[in-house]
Amino acid sequence: MEVTIQCRHVDLPDSVRAAAREKVSRLSRFLDGWDHADIHFSEEKNPRISAKEVCEVTLRGHGHVLRAKAAAADSMSAVDRVVDKLEHQVDKLKTRLLKRNHGRKVVTVADGASSVPAEDVDDGEDAGSPTIVKTKRFEIKPMTPDEAALQMDLLGHDFFFFTNADTGVAAVLYRRDDGNLGLIDAT
Repeated sequence: MEVTIQCRHVDLPDSVRAAAREKVSRLSRFLDGWDHADIHFSEEKNPRISAKEVCEVTLRGHGHVLRAKAAAADSMSAVDRVVDKLEHQVDKLKTRLLKRNHGRKVVTVADGASSVPAEDVDDGEDAGSPTIVKTKRFEIKPMTPDEAALQMDLLGHDFFFFTNADTGVAAVLYRRDDGNLGLIDAT
């Protein structure tokens, strides 16, 4: 697994970098085939927050994206917390994939389909009216609404934009206030 580490406003010792790289790489023991891991370290500037060290990890592979973020008083504790969260997410994904492969009708997932964030671009225009301040670009591959629901849960988002493999058009899956999911298909 390729692991990249980025720090924003944080001086990170080499020992913490090495430990973070090793702990995140060990996640592949739960489920082989993770292609890439991005580890981002940052620091909260609010003096009232005791958990100032923030670690965010994004795993890519199997046509899925897993993301977790944790904060703690020191960088190593933040790494430990984020790895615990990712272990839970990987275990959840592995369970769903096993159920799918054993013929139970739980979740139908199209093999090889994913929606992967390619890059984030911050635009800093100042204007009197609302402006677009952040743009995300995604690689969109066709997937079923059930797989989109799985991806949405794994990312922890309330909506998910994808190409519906059943209809061949753009679609949005969103979480309703009653806890159910809604699907918007383009015509």
